[in-house]
Amino acid sequence: MTQPLRHAAGSLLVVGLGGTEITPLERAWLKLVRPGGVILFRRNIADASQTRALLDEAASLASEHCVRCVDVEGGTVNRLRDALAPLPSAGTVGAAARRLSKPGLARNHGELIARAVKAFGFNTTLAPVVDLALPDAAEVLGSRPPGANGAEVTAYAREFLAGLAAQGVTGCGKHFPGLGGASGDTHFATAEIFRTWRQIWNEDLAPYRALHASMPMIMMNHAAYQNMPGAAPGKNRPASASLFWITAVLRRRIGYRGIILSDDLEMGGVLKFLPIDEAAIAAIRAGNDLLEICHSPELILRSYEALVAEAEHSTAFRRLLIHRALEAGRKRRRMYSKGASRALTAKQLEALRVQIARFRDRVAAGEPDAIAPRTEALAEIR
Repeated sequence: MTQPLRHAAGSLLVVGLGGTEITPLERAWLKLVRPGGVILFRRNIADASQTRALLDEAASLASEHCVRCVDVEGGTVNRLRDALAPLPSAGTVGAAARRLSKPGLARNHGELIARAVKAFGFNTTLAPVVDLALPDAAEVLGSRPPGANGAEVTAYAREFLAGLAAQGVTGCGKHFPGLGGASGDTHFATAEIFRTWRQIWNEDLAPYRALHASMPMIMMNHAAYQNMPGAAPGKNRPASASLFWITAVLRRRIGYRGIILSDDLEMGGVLKFLPIDEAAIAAIRAGNDLLEICHSPELILRSYEALVAEAEHSTAFRRLLIHRALEAGRKRRRMYSKGASRALTAKQLEALRVQIARFRDRVAAGEPDAIAPRTEALAEIR
């Protein structure tokens, strides 16, 4: 039972790597853990050929039907900015679509991002952001949200997701149940949100309620929601480790059937609430299918061993972990059975750069979109 249990635990992790090539140490722990996915950042990406080689080797050491994911939202969060081209933000595209009465611009945005990530060997982009552009989170989120209310965000996300799907790329709605009311950055601390249940249900959750069947993946955030009904336990608990938000609301009330992914468990929003080994166990118990751990091999291995140890200690948790791994594996197989896309030629890559530049000029309307990362916003620079 030990080996299948270890495989199950590893398959629930989405892990980061240190550089542009896999080191001997990384190769060793990848063989041990066999993660369900790999996430790359700017530190890992030099060009399309190198990135595809890195992803191919990582996937060969991972579980079957590996998630190959990257954060390409456009605007300030775009890991391909230097290696390919700057893309306009969701906020810029959403505003242009409304200003010009052309909702298809959001679909164009999704198609261009899908083509970009496919060119580098990815099968998943962790987009769209479907948080609301509210004043509380303006400093933290910047131009990442596509609109200020549920209707605007839903209109953008519907078209964007259709653009991704048309290119065969998996999208991920984030950050459930919504960071629009967060004045703090969950990269550093557990942000407290004081919006009421009615506000969250009617506005923040509107995109998920309308589009959950079109979202292959949804990411949980690390904020805590203080004004929930008395029946909602653990108000100080991050949503990523909350049975209420994941199982009661997202799975049961909204009826979501896709993959639920935690935001990076190395972020302060969860680590200041729980040490990472306890956070990994709590996140699986709460209902996550995959856990992101994006940087430290030590924390990846600690989480992996914590899941295995808890499953060896608790029969109930062992059953849960194996069930979750089987379910997540079936979903990954359904989503990623076609394998990696074909590489583009140098001429095709250059043509894609030109198309992105033309699209960026079309939606900017003379107001340059923020494309360089802000040094104070951790999500945008790493």
